[in-house]
Amino acid sequence: MGIIQRIALVLTIIGAINWGLIGFFRFDLVGAIFGGQSAFLSRVVFALVGISGLACISLLFAPMREAVQDVNRQSHRKLNYSTEFAEENDLSKLKDD
Repeated sequence: MGIIQRIALVLTIIGAINWGLIGFFRFDLVGAIFGGQSAFLSRVVFALVGISGLACISLLFAPMREAVQDVNRQSHRKLNYSTEFAEENDLSKLKDD
């Protein structure tokens, strides 16, 4: 996960906490800190949280990409040519010379 994605995730978590406070207690923490909902700084924070939420959409599909890469890595490892029942015996030693 890159730096931009981490920053976006932190801002999205801050926005989620703020929405939780609004939903449960009718208290806007961002508005209280930056001078109300219509203050310029509050609007900047709200805009950054919104953009961060859009940036975090890519994180939703990140585990799928990692799983596909793991499968691809495993398929290129040692190939096993033995049978599924037992080890193959070397019959070349049984020849009569």
